[in-house]
Amino acid sequence: MFSKIMVPVDLAHAASLDRALTCAAGLAGQYGAEIVYVGVTAQTPGSVAHTPAEYKSKLADFAAGQSGQHGITATSHMVESHDPAVDMDKALLKAVADTGADLVVMQSHKPGLSDYIFEGHGPYLSQHAKASVMLVRD
Repeated sequence: MFSKIMVPVDLAHAASLDRALTCAAGLAGQYGAEIVYVGVTAQTPGSVAHTPAEYKSKLADFAAGQSGQHGITATSHMVESHDPAVDMDKALLKAVADTGADLVVMQSHKPGLSDYIFEGHGPYLSQHAKASVMLVRD
């Protein structure tokens, strides 16, 4: 049913993504799908990495760790952005196309007041991506 599953990850908050990571790994195992972990980073130093090359390496290490932990095939895909906070929706939408993902599994949270005013990344992707989108709540 699915052959490539895209999982957006924020390496600064990887510990809080457990439910989505476990869900994606389970689906990958069930369907024999590959997972591609996507990270969006700025070209300037940040809390996770000093350079895009360092971020790319850490993202690849993360994918390798998930592959070993869950027994799945996993790769990584880094997207550079001038301002990830502003460009996140479009960067993730582009990553769906660039990776050829047919399913996106991403962590979500219980909606709060601001979610009724500002659209989240998940709803944006579900409206605009050609892939199916699964939001996994905390």
